[in-house]
Amino acid sequence: MSHDLLRPAPESDAEIAFEGALRPQSLDEFVGQPKVRRQLRLLLEAAGLQGRTPDHILLAGPPGLGKTTLAMIVAHEGNRPLRLTSGPAIQHAGDLAAVLSSLVPGEVLFIDEIHRMARAAEEMLYLAMEDYRVDIMVGKGAGATSIPLELAPFTLVGATTRSGLLPNPLRDRFGFTAHLEFYETDELHSVLVRAARLLSLSIDEDALREIAGRSRGTPRIANRLLRRVRDYALVHGGVADRAAVRAALELYDVDEHGLDRLDRAVLTAIVERFGGGPVGLSTLAVSVGEEAETIEAVVEPFLVRSGLLSRTPRGRVATAQAWRHLGLAVPPPAGTEQ
Repeated sequence: MSHDLLRPAPESDAEIAFEGALRPQSLDEFVGQPKVRRQLRLLLEAAGLQGRTPDHILLAGPPGLGKTTLAMIVAHEGNRPLRLTSGPAIQHAGDLAAVLSSLVPGEVLFIDEIHRMARAAEEMLYLAMEDYRVDIMVGKGAGATSIPLELAPFTLVGATTRSGLLPNPLRDRFGFTAHLEFYETDELHSVLVRAARLLSLSIDEDALREIAGRSRGTPRIANRLLRRVRDYALVHGGVADRAAVRAALELYDVDEHGLDRLDRAVLTAIVERFGGGPVGLSTLAVSVGEEAETIEAVVEPFLVRSGLLSRTPRGRVATAQAWRHLGLAVPPPAGTEQ
């Protein structure tokens, strides 16, 4: 299927506008993650009462759960300017120094995929987060000198899908770390009700429940599936009902449990090519023609949460539920006589 539905991909202007229109503007509007919302509210209110910038915040979790939205809310709730960048865009210490030196007092700096920053930039960030200062090296070799540069107080909001890749010195400098969890179906239903209202889409309750159940516990996917259902109903001159949902998602290879073509390809490879596993991540990635990072960060969390895949020290293993989901007989345990 087309990866624009369920996979991170470069977004068109229309897609960016669509996502932006659906983003909540405050913690009160934000659906789901109730514990994280309470924690953030306390952190922001305490900072406001003390007249200081909020502590640095790390948002960790799978893609599409609202990390960027929460960063925007942190800036909006504190009436502070927001600067957005990403780890892959910061490949030299000078890149980070240019961003930090241009921040205004109280500004919120959001770094998406912060674990992908260059190591030299990470080391510069340690000092900036702790002392609001960076050291700029001027010259080369024996004549090089270090010039300290004072920074305006700022709040760093880092987002990561792989917090285990962050070095401990960087992770320890965040005053608060939020772990975002997959959404329950009822929470996704609330997300869809709000999105349908903003899109002026007339859709019945059963259809919304059907979409919520196929959205992999992820609001971003729920919103995009809703958009595809809207397109299907528009093109076929019908209504956005449960039948339209099923027809539209069948067209885009999203099954009743939310698995798409790549999910099924991963499970099928493990079961049919490797006898159910265990199989290593790199071998699995080659067998399905996908990047190992995509499988590990996007595909596996949902399959593990759904009870279809297990991670073991020896590799990935398909569970009995995975065999049944593919319509195959579950093999007997190893060592069991036939």
